[in-house]
Amino acid sequence: MRLFSLISALLAMVAAPLAAQIALPRVGVPDVGSVVDQIDDRLDRTTREIERETQRLANDRLRRIDRLVRRNRDAIEFDANGAPARKGELLVMDASQSALEIAGERGFTVLSRESVEGLDLQLVRLSVPEGMKLAEAQKQLEAIVPDAVVSADTLHFQAGGADAANLVLAADAPNSIGAPVGMIDGATGSSVKVAEQRGFAKGAPYPSNHGSAVASLLAYAGAGTIRVADVYGTDKAGGNALAMAKGLGWLVTRGSKVVTISLVGPRNPVLGRAIASAQRKGVVIVAAVGNDGPASPPSFPASYEGVVAVTAVDGKRRALIEAGRALHLDYAAPGADIYGRNAKGRRMRLRGTSFATPLVAARAAQAIGQGSDWRSALDREAEDLGKKGHDDVYGRGLVCGRCDGR
Repeated sequence: MRLFSLISALLAMVAAPLAAQIALPRVGVPDVGSVVDQIDDRLDRTTREIERETQRLANDRLRRIDRLVRRNRDAIEFDANGAPARKGELLVMDASQSALEIAGERGFTVLSRESVEGLDLQLVRLSVPEGMKLAEAQKQLEAIVPDAVVSADTLHFQAGGADAANLVLAADAPNSIGAPVGMIDGATGSSVKVAEQRGFAKGAPYPSNHGSAVASLLAYAGAGTIRVADVYGTDKAGGNALAMAKGLGWLVTRGSKVVTISLVGPRNPVLGRAIASAQRKGVVIVAAVGNDGPASPPSFPASYEGVVAVTAVDGKRRALIEAGRALHLDYAAPGADIYGRNAKGRRMRLRGTSFATPLVAARAAQAIGQGSDWRSALDREAEDLGKKGHDDVYGRGLVCGRCDGR
């Protein structure tokens, strides 16, 4: 959008001198070629600036992850794919008892057998052999149990930031009551009213600004009953795939028809299978594409098949330059120049795809609550931005375009 605005402004500069050439002497009037050269130069500079910013975002992501692992060596380490994960543990699905016994002989100890409620999902948690790095252990276990699905318990990160202001947000005013909505995030503060919260991490539920802001936007945009699965608490390795799968299962059993996830991470087979199971039960999953820029790897869970992937725009309806990417894109919604509540109930200025996502989820919940097809309802509301029709910047269009949380 910034490029389009720049082009329009520069073309206007060209038009004025050309019209004036009839009455004005040629002295001081630039010829068309020189003005076009100036436009090309400005566009080249703008393109280079965008490329630099894109690369900076990608580099910042790698630095943040590296810093996180280095500061929490007792709880987090890199898996075989270079993603941060819970230290010393692997998750295994579809392994036979004989295969697990062989793994046990090689030093992999069963920590627990997990059955995720509501999702028909079973798995085994294994500890890695003493003194072995997680990445190496993952490779070895994959060779020992080739017919099973092995993964690390990879971490996911919240996809937005906020600045608090000393003003209380006005009362929420939803247009209508929608279907029950579940939220996988941090817990909310007492000032943000939700029906129920449950923890799936050490110290959870524990109030967070991010979770509070997401919940306040859900209520503002017209979601029905809101339940929160806190997958962070005070756990250094919070936001892991197993916690998210368990949280999703609980939300499904509690009747959530839409689940919003403003978290991003790598592809994980446990979480992927949990999401697919929830979708088969008719639950709509809505997820953020993240804020690591277009050069970042595709974000999950937004990239899982059938998940409604959401990006964000600012108050001028320009795509956020830091918006990440997914393997597909469904909708855009306001994600900057908007407001929500923090854990203490104070007004917050928000920015990030985290905060666009609950707006789309609430709109889907409204449609379901009214007995409508949620996809058709969102498509009717969506305002086409950018290229005509579906595109890779705004998806199917802008939803909740007048929502700002004020």
